[in-house]
Amino acid sequence: MVVENVDQHELAKFALLADDWWDEGGQCKPLHDLNPCRLDFIAARAPLAGARVLDVGCGGGILSEALAAAGAVVTGIDANPEIIEVARVHAARTGATNLEYECTSIEDLDRPNLEPYDIITCMELLEHVPEPAAMVSECAARLAPQGHAFFSTINRTAKAYLGAVIGAEYILRLLPRGTHDFRRFIRPSELARWCRAARLEVREVRGMSYNPISGHATLRSDRSVNYLAHCVAGR
Repeated sequence: MVVENVDQHELAKFALLADDWWDEGGQCKPLHDLNPCRLDFIAARAPLAGARVLDVGCGGGILSEALAAAGAVVTGIDANPEIIEVARVHAARTGATNLEYECTSIEDLDRPNLEPYDIITCMELLEHVPEPAAMVSECAARLAPQGHAFFSTINRTAKAYLGAVIGAEYILRLLPRGTHDFRRFIRPSELARWCRAARLEVREVRGMSYNPISGHATLRSDRSVNYLAHCVAGR
């Protein structure tokens, strides 16, 4: 029996954002602002043209559409039906032919004859699932040999609590209150340990800074708040 690594409370919370997902000035503005930085990080480390990409926890498709526009053949999955419908409607408007969405969990992708993926992205999802280590393992299991996995999440530090919770949710109101639970934030050392256990080689971990005034995100060496990890599957 497959047990889905899904928190129903988290699904309900993000379903409330469905209508606002593609409003670049609304509650999902930080996702739009972070997306170019994330895409550049991925594109600089893995060839996207013609690559089979699985975007796990794709939400409304902000990263999925950008990956498809860069030439990848993208499947976006999310367990939230309301948000997947938003992603499908928006993709239909843009006319993307190399992009599809499924309302499913990664555990339910264990279908016969499913080809492994060249690239798997899992952005800002690990801190929202009950078993993040299991999520890393599921991603690794669906990668082709020497395939690339990309994770982004938030470090469990006092600086991250002040910035991502107090600052973003209560002071600047960039995100709805309750978006993040500090107890679920993940240290880079923990993520690296889970990756090694899943036979993923951690190639690089970079911090990411976000200026809410300019709406600009950049890579940096400081990983104390947001960070991105690039991993490669063994042969």
